[in-house]
Amino acid sequence: MESKFELTGKCMCGAVKFTGTANKPTVAACHCDMCRRWSSGPFFEISCENVSFQGENNISKIRSSDWAERGFCNKCGSNLFYHILDSNEFQIAAGLLDDQSELQLTLQVFIDEKPPFYTLADKTETMTGAELFAAYAPKSD
Repeated sequence: MESKFELTGKCMCGAVKFTGTANKPTVAACHCDMCRRWSSGPFFEISCENVSFQGENNISKIRSSDWAERGFCNKCGSNLFYHILDSNEFQIAAGLLDDQSELQLTLQVFIDEKPPFYTLADKTETMTGAELFAAYAPKSD
């Protein structure tokens, strides 16, 4: 699969459908406490831009931090996305994609918060929460 590619997907009940563009067919797993409470395990996501939703009236959002929100279908409860508010990027739940055949798990974040009862078998890059914030947090003047 080429680097940039178009993707489509939907929630479990089909009330929310989406299209978007991903830069790479790579999936990241977030082990932070909030993602695990939200999805009862790691949140597997693919970073997308130019995302458009059909059935937006079926999307409920919760502001999960000062800088981000999470979206879910208010009909079936499917987790849809994590969105950094000041960006055009959405981390779409990888399990919602219509075609997952070319996806590859390449990164695990908040590895320092991962509980001991599971381990992902794939060899990936890992980052602690501190490493993630150091790499991606906005630089203050």
